[in-house]
Amino acid sequence: MRVPVSWLRDYVAVPSDATAEDILADLVRVGFEEEDIHTFGVTGPVVVGTVLEFTPEAQSNGKTINWCQVDVGEAEPRGIVCGAHNFAVGDKVVVSLPGAMLPGPFPISARKTYGHLSDGMIASARELGMGEEHDGILRLATLGLDPAPGVDAIALLGLDDFAVEINVTPDRGYAFSMRGVAREYSHSTGATFTDPALALLERAPAVDVAGPTPATFPVLVDDQAPVRNRAGCSVFVTRVVRGVDASLPTPPWMISRLGLAGIRSISLVVDITNYVMWELGQPIHGYDLDTLSGGLVVRRAQPGEKLVTLDDQSRTLHAEDLLITDGSGPIGLAGVMGGAATEISTSTTSVLIEAANFDPTSIARTARRHKLPSEASKRFERGVDPRVAVAAAQRVVELLVELAGGTVDELGSVFDAAVAPVAIELPLDYSAKLVGVDYTAEEVRGSLVMIGATVEASDHDIAASDPRSAASDTGVITVTPPTWRPDLTDQATLAEEVARIVGYDRIPSVLPVAPPGRGLTRAQKLRRSVASALASAGSTEVLAYPFLSQRANDRFGSAVAGGVPAIRLANPMDSEAAWMRTTLLPGLLDIARRNLSRGLTDLALFEIGQVFLPSAGVRYGSGPLPFGAARPSVDALAELNAGIPPQPRHIAALYLGDSVAKAPGQPAIASGIADALAAAHQIAHSLAVQLRAATGEHQAFHPGRTAELWVGDRSVGFAGELLPAIADDLNLPRVVGLVELDLDALIELGAHDVTATPIASMPAATQDLSLVVPAGLAAGTLLETIREGAGALLEQVRLVDDYRGAGIDEGFKSLTFALRFRAPDRTLTAAEASEAKLAAVTLAADRFAATLRE
Repeated sequence: MRVPVSWLRDYVAVPSDATAEDILADLVRVGFEEEDIHTFGVTGPVVVGTVLEFTPEAQSNGKTINWCQVDVGEAEPRGIVCGAHNFAVGDKVVVSLPGAMLPGPFPISARKTYGHLSDGMIASARELGMGEEHDGILRLATLGLDPAPGVDAIALLGLDDFAVEINVTPDRGYAFSMRGVAREYSHSTGATFTDPALALLERAPAVDVAGPTPATFPVLVDDQAPVRNRAGCSVFVTRVVRGVDASLPTPPWMISRLGLAGIRSISLVVDITNYVMWELGQPIHGYDLDTLSGGLVVRRAQPGEKLVTLDDQSRTLHAEDLLITDGSGPIGLAGVMGGAATEISTSTTSVLIEAANFDPTSIARTARRHKLPSEASKRFERGVDPRVAVAAAQRVVELLVELAGGTVDELGSVFDAAVAPVAIELPLDYSAKLVGVDYTAEEVRGSLVMIGATVEASDHDIAASDPRSAASDTGVITVTPPTWRPDLTDQATLAEEVARIVGYDRIPSVLPVAPPGRGLTRAQKLRRSVASALASAGSTEVLAYPFLSQRANDRFGSAVAGGVPAIRLANPMDSEAAWMRTTLLPGLLDIARRNLSRGLTDLALFEIGQVFLPSAGVRYGSGPLPFGAARPSVDALAELNAGIPPQPRHIAALYLGDSVAKAPGQPAIASGIADALAAAHQIAHSLAVQLRAATGEHQAFHPGRTAELWVGDRSVGFAGELLPAIADDLNLPRVVGLVELDLDALIELGAHDVTATPIASMPAATQDLSLVVPAGLAAGTLLETIREGAGALLEQVRLVDDYRGAGIDEGFKSLTFALRFRAPDRTLTAAEASEAKLAAVTLAADRFAATLRE
């Protein structure tokens, strides 16, 4: 919300020397967020000038310029070069003299151009920051102005004003108006506030739609399809002004205020309706009365109806859309945008003014359904004061009479079915208990009165039924919120207002103290340890969206046949990604694609996150949710928990490009399955888990380069390289290393007590072992067998060679392992090492018919 300060001063006593920073600080004190400061960016000297004469001069570039003599209130006229042609001798214009600064910033100086010394510049409206129109220079007569030469044009046009911009939270819709912000500034500073609506209501005539007077304009509110059992329209006010000259210019003071507020000047009548909306917070719509057919009907749309809105878009209407109609059909989307058929034009002479109040939910749905946000819908969605409609209509009438030469007509109507705010009983000590500040009874009452609420003593005392109240003031007051505060619905919201008005600085900053012996759980510590290990090894942690397409879940999920069971969102943000993820891999691949498109070709990424793994055939759902602040029963909680699918945490990593960059004497080493397996073992090592890799199958992985990862007899994930066809489909390099592990399972299987291995002090004995085994035997399986057979003396075993070729029978392969033996208390002999190795050979022969390679 942009707040022009000159406008703010109309309703609250802002000190004349208050800076923008001062005003923002005062508004922040009552709960607004500081956004920005806006000015026109014009500094003097900028004055009024009269064109005394000008001479057109054709130039060699085909352009014709005017050499002008302009009276700027000095002893001698100034010579100025001007490229515009929309003026005549005697016109009053705006002249930027040398030393002035225009928006851009664009400094003005005397300069030689087109053979003349141009001593200033005749400015257009756009060059002055007054709008985007640029049909030539600004002629003051078009604004209805006839000042003397030399008058300060900055003050004349209101270009010395500035605006502060604040962020208004959704629950405080009343602050989308000068009336609301002025009231809040008064709350913050104690400055005198004048409510502009009060005087307008006194001047407004009382016209009842149900009355017998023939001057009543016919209005029927016929809402047959209320949203959430609430009628779509509670207030509908109409007024008529005749004899309007819609072609008259908008006065400069209004143009400057609207401009600072971020609203483009369109035409006088439209500018007036926008001005009143910003001033009072009540959206206003004006109709060309002569284009209307009969009275107005407020109703829901019927099947097949269409409407051409003011943006010239033909819109197919929905049955929930609330419409303004006349005898010809729909003429406006209520609370969102009017129709083109009844639009105000420069030929309009009779204006029907509409000021209504519509249901926030209905307006929000219509605006989103048609992708048509507007300043009006923004206010209705957040709640508009139902009692300000009559005042706003009166304000528009008075401005049309004053600025457009109109005459007030008796024709009009007021439909009012607004529901009065509900009174709330508030114990005087409730705010202190909730906020933790010792508020006095007078502070509670005074704060609520200040925001406009009616405060009365309650006719009973609830202290007897609430033993917590015994220690302090136990009085009870009845609070009726003001009509412009629909967000005040219970005791807690009233307590928040007390805290806000008395001052947030009264609320102490107290850090909670953790109970002794508490802290991170074992699982939390281990998850952090894993993340630190991968990050320390050069990987980058990322966070992907948990929503996937069904195709991505089926392609990367662990189930191969029949699709992957997944949870579908009832109201997805993106219809193409409507399923909760069953795997982390698609998110990592999407992030890799995005980074590749930005030129990052060597990537090492990992993510720790939850996946959602429903059981096939089980229907999950939340069941009936509890209402409001009511605590659900034990059975209801059990039902809610039963409706949640298993959500284990997984960890996944991706590697592509080069894991080792090319350097002098060092060729590049491409990423792949080796990096994925190394990451898997690093994760396992961080969790004190012994991981075993075996040949595996996964529908998204390269069939010959896939390892299934095991802890004991439990499968915990996969590592390998992405299937080349999928990599090509995703525009990724042919080789992409991937690993995904069930982190919760690894933490569960990991050792709770880890003992550090002491540094060996005895020398090691090393031997190699080459075994011929069937080609289908996994190297990891044979390695585990060797470790088991060699016994306690074997310290390390590594696969160093896989040979298939001459000297090896078809269907067999030779696997060579490097063995390292060590005893903790003595130096091993060669015989002891050989004995342990032969024990391993014997076990491998028994299990797999392995033979020593000659």
